[in-house]
Amino acid sequence: MTRARMPRPHEVAAACRDPRLLRARRDRLGDLAWRAQGRCQTVDPETFFPAPSEPADVALALCRSCDVQGACLAWALDQGDCNGVWGGTTPRERRAMLVAWRSENTTPEPAPAVP
Repeated sequence: MTRARMPRPHEVAAACRDPRLLRARRDRLGDLAWRAQGRCQTVDPETFFPAPSEPADVALALCRSCDVQGACLAWALDQGDCNGVWGGTTPRERRAMLVAWRSENTTPEPAPAVP
C-alpha cells in the first residue's frame, strides 16, 4: 500500500474552481435522504472501489449522470473519505478538494483584542 501525498498548492487552487466542488457546496444537505436516490443503488459497490491498478471509468461515468452527485461529494468531504469514487471524483482529486473544503468550512478564531 502506498502512502498518498499531500496535494500541491496549484492542485488545491484548481480544486477551488472545480465545478464539482462548487456543486457540492451548493447541494450540501443536512440529512442523508440523498443516498436512496443515487444511481449507485443499482450497481455493485465494488464498482466504486477499484483496485489501484484498475481504472475508475465505469464509476465516474455513473456519477456524472447522477442527480445527487453534489450531495454525495459533500458527504465524502465532510467525512474526509479519500477512498473510492464519491460524487464523481477520484481519491486523488478529492484530496485537493478536501484542503479547499476544510479551509472554506472552518471559521477562523477572532483575533484577541489589543488594549
